Amino acid sequence: MLEKTFDPKAAEPRLYAMWEGSGLFAPRTDGAADAYSIVIPPPNVTGSLHIGHALNNTLQDILARYHRMQGKAVLWLPGTDHAGIATQMVVERQLAAAGNVGRRDMGRDAFVEKVWEWKAESGGTIVQQLRRLGASCDWSRERFTLDEGLNAAVRKVFVELHSKGLIYRDKRLVNWDPQFQTAISDLEVEQREADGHYWHFAYPLADGVTYEHPIAFDEAGEATEWETRDFIVVATTRPETMLGDTGVAVHPDDARYAGLVGKFVTVPIVGRRVPIVADDYADPTKGSGAVKITPAHDFNDFQVGKRAGLQAINVMDAFARITTADAPDVPADYDGMDRFAARKAIVARAEEEGWLRDIEKTRHVVPHGDRSGVVIEPWLTDQWYVDAATLAQPALKAVEQGHTAFEPKSYEKIYFEWLRNIEPWCISRQLWWGHRIPAWYDAEGNIYVAETEAEARAQAGGKTLTQDEDVLDTWFSSALWPFSTMGWPEDTDDLKRFYPTSDLVTAADIIFFWVARMMMMGLHFMDEVPFRRVIINGLVRDEKGQKMSKSKGNVIDPLTIIDELGADPLRFTMAILSGTRDIKLSKQRIEGYRNFGTKLWNAARFSQMNDCARVEGFDPATVDQTINRWVRGELTKAERQVSDAIEGGRFDDAASALYRFVWNVFCDWYLELAKPVFGGADEAAKAETRAMTAWTLDQTLKLLHPVMPFITEELWDELGKTGPARDEAMLLGAAWPVLPDAFIDVEAEGEIGWLVDLVGEIRALRGEMNVPPAAKPPLTFVSPEAITTARIALHRDLILTLGRVSEIGVAEAAPEGAVTVVSGGSAAALSLAGVIDLAAETARLSKEIAAADSDIGHVMKKLGNPNFVERAAPAVIEEQRTKLTEAEATKARLQAALGRLAGL
Repeated sequence: MLEKTFDPKAAEPRLYAMWEGSGLFAPRTDGAADAYSIVIPPPNVTGSLHIGHALNNTLQDILARYHRMQGKAVLWLPGTDHAGIATQMVVERQLAAAGNVGRRDMGRDAFVEKVWEWKAESGGTIVQQLRRLGASCDWSRERFTLDEGLNAAVRKVFVELHSKGLIYRDKRLVNWDPQFQTAISDLEVEQREADGHYWHFAYPLADGVTYEHPIAFDEAGEATEWETRDFIVVATTRPETMLGDTGVAVHPDDARYAGLVGKFVTVPIVGRRVPIVADDYADPTKGSGAVKITPAHDFNDFQVGKRAGLQAINVMDAFARITTADAPDVPADYDGMDRFAARKAIVARAEEEGWLRDIEKTRHVVPHGDRSGVVIEPWLTDQWYVDAATLAQPALKAVEQGHTAFEPKSYEKIYFEWLRNIEPWCISRQLWWGHRIPAWYDAEGNIYVAETEAEARAQAGGKTLTQDEDVLDTWFSSALWPFSTMGWPEDTDDLKRFYPTSDLVTAADIIFFWVARMMMMGLHFMDEVPFRRVIINGLVRDEKGQKMSKSKGNVIDPLTIIDELGADPLRFTMAILSGTRDIKLSKQRIEGYRNFGTKLWNAARFSQMNDCARVEGFDPATVDQTINRWVRGELTKAERQVSDAIEGGRFDDAASALYRFVWNVFCDWYLELAKPVFGGADEAAKAETRAMTAWTLDQTLKLLHPVMPFITEELWDELGKTGPARDEAMLLGAAWPVLPDAFIDVEAEGEIGWLVDLVGEIRALRGEMNVPPAAKPPLTFVSPEAITTARIALHRDLILTLGRVSEIGVAEAAPEGAVTVVSGGSAAALSLAGVIDLAAETARLSKEIAAADSDIGHVMKKLGNPNFVERAAPAVIEEQRTKLTEAEATKARLQAALGRLAGL
């Protein structure tokens, strides 16, 4: 007999060990089976399971378990990412905390050895946590982005792309992290708002040039007064960069400066003579309309400099200190000065010498390294780049032509937008942890790119070579993930069978950083897309729609939830909420779906207590009882809904269909309708209903298994201890139900549907009218048709019990003091006179209608306010609209109830 409750703490580790030991996580070796494959978005080796992982991996596991039950050879390939900068930071901090020397004192080889030691000890944390979630990955194929096989793939890709001119070395601006001493990607840059200043500087015009600058204007905006100036005013939030200025830009249509284009200014402090250029980047409406151009220290300025042919002078070193190495005209007293100290010194000098014209307070966005927390410096350095624009073309066409589809389709727009405007991809990082760039240099600086040092030395004619110190961007190796993990560049059986993969489940924020790059690399090296479909999951927020953060204290830790409530409720919640871009999650919702599991468990216990056990040779096609034919049809419809939804990547629809069938159909109605049969004298009906209950429960467990694997496997095991032995010892390896259309019985559906609707209407009416639970008013059918009369006779006892009515009568008109309900074309009247207090109920309903009116007015006032609609976040506006719809529906329901009362 089943225990009273399911104990996930005891069951989950036992069940997972059983699954993993069974070998069923690996793909079937049956060559005839269709292949289905997914590669896991590799979590950082530094990481632990967060709520986003819980969502993403739950959806992947649903797909893997579903297709496995469909009889396919399923490969869900797991692994972790070495996460370059994140991992290096963790180990450096550990070394510092233990009082060890820094990595630079330790040396590269010793430091990398320490990182490998750390990875061996704690790098697999998240992999164990994925097991706790129930992830049915093939752990025998687990990969790591720095393992030997992937390193070989990375080197081959680098060399081949370089040989085709698609990887090259160039001097360009990068996001430079002065603390970690490395270039970082846009993804690793965090834009933070900060208080700052615009410093307005007067740059003197060179060569004695002057011009007339307007200082007063009429109502039409036309200049009425001018002053003669021998300077031009520029504004900046970063005065320290002026030491690298090589131009001033004005808009080509700005009449104020038209005569100055082609003239020169002298940059203060350095005395550098630089040109005034015309460029659309200068905004005539902002500040003075003239902007200083520092190509080596600003991304926009870099582009202006390229268009205008301006020199790029680097005036900072890797630590973001002023350097005179490339700028001998910078005074020596600034050399080695920190950038922020230089800022203060320059502003003080501008004020002292009189070329500081104004200081304007501002609130602006400042880029910070998301790991280091320091201000990022746009910095001109030699780096390795991928010609992403060339590789992007096939990746664009593949989605345009439908070879890879996005679900939801709207996300294709993000993909297209980025690929059509793609910049060269900086792939070098000044780190020690990662794939070292396979490039070597001789004493003259010549570059030799090869897969091994021996090959490079052969290219160099035996010269002594030094390998490039840099490693590759983490995204470079993860871009190869769908094929490198399957053994490429070897022509493996896995590649032949499982590439391209079937689905990729990932988040929207890495469509360009990962999805697009996998598309580029897969098409280039495999001549085929890496996946047929990309399913984008939403962002998990708190119950108010706010982003989760430790500082807000609103983080929901999935491991804490699993400890307390079990993995299944969390998984079901993730699935049923997955249909929105922003998933509003609360612990209460997860607890609600734990109750769903409890409902199923109690239904199984009830079935056991009523001797519902599987019967050898039982054929559901032969059942005769109406409730059994009805539940068979409802189960068949649920199977169609669940299958179609999972196939379509609509996990929320699948979970909703499961919830409706398990809770509403099977538990609330079928088992209720079966109770009189179990307690009756008809032995044939009893035997059939017991067998049907057991069979339906088995099929239900199969349908629910991909979403809630633990409780369903436990029930499968426990219920399998009675009756004939099952073909499948484990639900994990069971076949997905294939139910024929003939199982849907229109006659049974009509009859039981009528009963369910009638009882539902009676219950709703009792609730609306506040009928006391103990009260059993009489029910009268008004002029029923013959089919209704037959149904009343057949189901009289159930209507009396489930509707909580004292008697059932038939009349040509509704009795006085009765409220009528209509169900399935039948009118029935519930006599409430003397059962409820009409005056009190009228007052209550009137009060609730007034409250609903107040809610409607409050929301409409907000939505009618243009300021609110313009400034509020879309999620907030949508929330208000939902509130309005709900309040209006509540009011309509209450008014209908009040109208019924008036009729009494």
